[in-house]
Amino acid sequence: MLNKEELIRYNRQIILPDFGVEGQEKLKKASVLVIGAGGLGAPNLMYLAAAGIGRIGIIDFDEVSLSNLHRQVLFKTSEIGQSKAEVAKGRLSELNPTIDFVTFNSPITSSNALDIINDYDVVVDGSDNLPTRYLVNDACFFLGKPLVYGAIFRFEGQVSVFNLIDEKGLKGPNYRDLFPTPPPPELVPSCTEGGVIGVLPGIIGSMQANEVIKVVTGIGETLTGRLFLFDALDMTSRTLNVKHQPSNPLTGDHPELTELIDYEAFCSGSDEGRQIVEISPRTLMEKMAKGSPFILDVREDYEYEISNIGGVLIPLNQLNDRLGEIPNNEEVVVMCKTGGRSKKAIDLLFKSGFKDLVNLKGGILAWRHEIDPTLKVY
Repeated sequence: MLNKEELIRYNRQIILPDFGVEGQEKLKKASVLVIGAGGLGAPNLMYLAAAGIGRIGIIDFDEVSLSNLHRQVLFKTSEIGQSKAEVAKGRLSELNPTIDFVTFNSPITSSNALDIINDYDVVVDGSDNLPTRYLVNDACFFLGKPLVYGAIFRFEGQVSVFNLIDEKGLKGPNYRDLFPTPPPPELVPSCTEGGVIGVLPGIIGSMQANEVIKVVTGIGETLTGRLFLFDALDMTSRTLNVKHQPSNPLTGDHPELTELIDYEAFCSGSDEGRQIVEISPRTLMEKMAKGSPFILDVREDYEYEISNIGGVLIPLNQLNDRLGEIPNNEEVVVMCKTGGRSKKAIDLLFKSGFKDLVNLKGGILAWRHEIDPTLKVY
């Protein structure tokens, strides 16, 4: 039941036709897990908390950085270097102290996804990488949880609702009906590499929050079975139908997946299932003390200027043209900001004949966390 304060707080929603006190009480009883407190997660969290979702889980193991602030409006400059999940919880508790917030300051993985997601009614995907996207989709499918999907890149965004069970008990399409398998990593640049206009995640994230409210309350028509596409440059949109595909390894003619897998390996695009060797910041520091190995930094020039550990800078998009600058007779440790671009670089180098390649696990952010906290966050 809603108390007097809640009746006042949510009055503008309660007076809506077909919403009423019943709709608000459904929101209060609902639990929603938001994966990522970044560009998409921030508007989702703000509007879901304001709308009165009873319990909200926040998964994000990253820290607030300067380059976040043009789009992640949940955070302030004074909070750079602090935990996104904890800062978000504090800010949202001020917005609506009636909400129960649960934070997870660690990545969602194949080993913990089912346990975490099982405790929530609806999941919001605010992630920015393919391994997490496939992992979350598959976990939601196995648990029968609706998933509100969103993605952004440069000036374009998309929204849909996956795994939603209709009134007939039929489960709607999921992410693998769009993309049964991931494209090659080099064809999927992240926002770090390709950029994103700051207002776009606010628009797409708000649309996701709207879908969550519809899923929980049952009002309107959700985007299940449809993919909404938005272009911020020319302000156009279109909606594509999404249908169950025979090639879907979860639900197709020959379903192959019955449990969660290693999604990093699945999305790596490495030849013949090759596993990329990783090194921890501490182990790398010990090797550096002995005068080795060669460190290849594949970030952009401006990132290197902000903080670096003395590696040789060759941005990922220049790598093909500068292979001659990299030794092929010694160990090469490849690094970037978080470890994603460096994996793409290693795959490219393997295909170019390089052999002794190692990825710095967690990139320079992990180095800052484990070795040198004086490095600037960006």
